[in-house]
Amino acid sequence: MPSCHYLFKTIIVGNTGVGKSCLPFQFTDKRFQHTHDITIGTGFGAKTISINNKLLKLHIWDTAGQEKFRSITRTYYREAIVALLVYDITRKETFKHLDSWLKELREHADSNVTIVLVGNKCDLNLRREVSTEEGKQFAKENKLIFLETSAKLGQNVDEAFEEAAKSVYKKVEDGFFDLKNECCGIKKGCLENINGRSEEGRGGSSCKAKCCGT
Repeated sequence: MPSCHYLFKTIIVGNTGVGKSCLPFQFTDKRFQHTHDITIGTGFGAKTISINNKLLKLHIWDTAGQEKFRSITRTYYREAIVALLVYDITRKETFKHLDSWLKELREHADSNVTIVLVGNKCDLNLRREVSTEEGKQFAKENKLIFLETSAKLGQNVDEAFEEAAKSVYKKVEDGFFDLKNECCGIKKGCLENINGRSEEGRGGSSCKAKCCGT
């Protein structure tokens, strides 16, 4: 069972068909699924990354975009500290719905959630309906991190997750979060006790089961 210093709850939201399921699959498995079933409710993935010599584990919840599942998926927003807000650069309507998704995120996720705006499918540039400048402007107006990605080619996929994790970890280092608050979407892992000292070798296996998950 893997160890980590911190675990961050991560969610992915956006319209159906923007590539929400493909992004974590590329991030965790380095593969692209050309065909896959529509997400019903939520999907789950996990990956541990290294930032500033700390192991950060992301628990990634991929939420369904269809309206009929929204009441289910909203429950997964709770305590999320990282969110990828995804649109398809080849479908203008998915960009127009960002305001609604952002409002929902800020109502139901952790109040300090770090949000990355992701313009996916940049490999289909000839079919582009949303300019890079429009994406940048929306991100600037709403204080979001912005990247364009290609889940198919892997372009900027790692960076999208890593930039969000870096932002949250910096806030952790700056003492921004009360990590004793169980409602926060951050959990201390097996390698980080309350004083920041390694706990490996001191009840490590039980700690891993409790803090780091699978």
